[in-house]
Parts: sequence; C-alpha cells; structure tokens
Amino acid sequence: MVELSIGLGAQPIEVHAGHCYAIGKRHRAISREQALAALAEGIRACAHCRPDTELEVL
Repeated sequence: MVELSIGLGAQPIEVHAGHCYAIGKRHRAISREQALAALAEGIRACAHCRPDTELEVL
C-alpha cells in the first residue's frame, strides 16, 4: 500500500505493508514492483510495518 499526501495531485509519501495498522485514510494498493520502485525513489518506508524488510530491500 502507498499512503498519499493531501490535496489535488496527491503524491506518495509512505509505503506500507497491506496489514499495517498505521495506514492513513488516503491510500491505494500497489504491486510489489511498484513498492520496490517507490522505496528506490526515496519514498519512506513505514516505521511500524517495515515494508522494506518484508520486501527484502535491506
């Protein structure tokens, strides 16, 4: 999942695992490949669910 910023043209701000309790109200589902690309582009990983660890980025 990717959490989005507020406003028109909302941008991704944080990557979450699908089961994360900390996902905000503005989110959308993304594929594994999209999540990896988002993390590679510098979008932060949630500190609670650690999607970077689940995706074996670290």
